[in-house]
Amino acid sequence: MSALDARLAELGLTVPTASKPVAAYVPAIVSGNLVFTSGQLPMVDGALPATGKVGAEIDADAAKLMARTCVLNGLAAAGSAIGSLDRITRVVKVVGFVASDPAFTGQPGVINGASELLMEIFGEPGQHARSAVGVAVLPLDVSAR
Repeated sequence: MSALDARLAELGLTVPTASKPVAAYVPAIVSGNLVFTSGQLPMVDGALPATGKVGAEIDADAAKLMARTCVLNGLAAAGSAIGSLDRITRVVKVVGFVASDPAFTGQPGVINGASELLMEIFGEPGQHARSAVGVAVLPLDVSAR
């Protein structure tokens, strides 16, 4: 068992199998000593747990949990590109998108779900720069990506 696998088990988490792309892109790509992941949907066992806008059909707490799921899916994509997640030594940047009702302004709190999980998993190397962006719509009407 790898060190990261042990940490995930300690947290009661598992990284799913990387999803196959549904359009003209790759889930992750390596450039030099960096791995870049494509946007991740909060898929669980091939299905979306919910759809809709945060602040309307989806509450912020549920969206925050979906942002955590996106991190696990992103780790799956990264692992498929680099072979072992133990090769990750630093999380550099997170860009999170939140499909929001026009009155909703809590996008940073939703994306905290992703940021907090990365810090739980990696500790200090999981601290990162970040953007949390509210948008009108996301693919498949998901609330967070």
